[in-house]
Amino acid sequence: MVEITALLYHDLRELARRELSSERADHTLVPTALVHEAWLRLGGPDASFESRAHFFGAAARAIRRVLIEHARRRTSARRDAGRAPTTLGQDAPAAADERDDGLWLALDAALERLAVFSPRKARLVELRFFAGLSADELARALDVSEATLRREWRLTRAWLRAELGEDAGV
Repeated sequence: MVEITALLYHDLRELARRELSSERADHTLVPTALVHEAWLRLGGPDASFESRAHFFGAAARAIRRVLIEHARRRTSARRDAGRAPTTLGQDAPAAADERDDGLWLALDAALERLAVFSPRKARLVELRFFAGLSADELARALDVSEATLRREWRLTRAWLRAELGEDAGV
């Protein structure tokens, strides 16, 4: 069991590193903190998973929750600090921080809406964005062909762009 736990923890650490590598350099959440929080949410060393796909699905949800809660705390802290609002003409790091946090929160809200009418597409986004699975891993995890996966990903990306705006990077 110890070897399996170590492998799962290693996989989770790699997911966190990959997820945070696309964030801005001064992001206040480091991979180790993200891993530890997600690991605790997964049940730590006592956790059990039916398969690798089950682990990655649970890990993606845990990482998503940690990142969303982090963004909410940062947004709340800025709101409570009583700072003057940043105007569109200002090019300050705070403006980038707020945009990043706002994008995480907007993505979370969009995924909640998507899950209402298409849980599989919402899971596809979670596994792609938060677990970083490749196309063949996604197809196996969702039990669909790669052609179906590509078709659903195109539709889902279009829906996300409409929900989040073209500049969201989806």
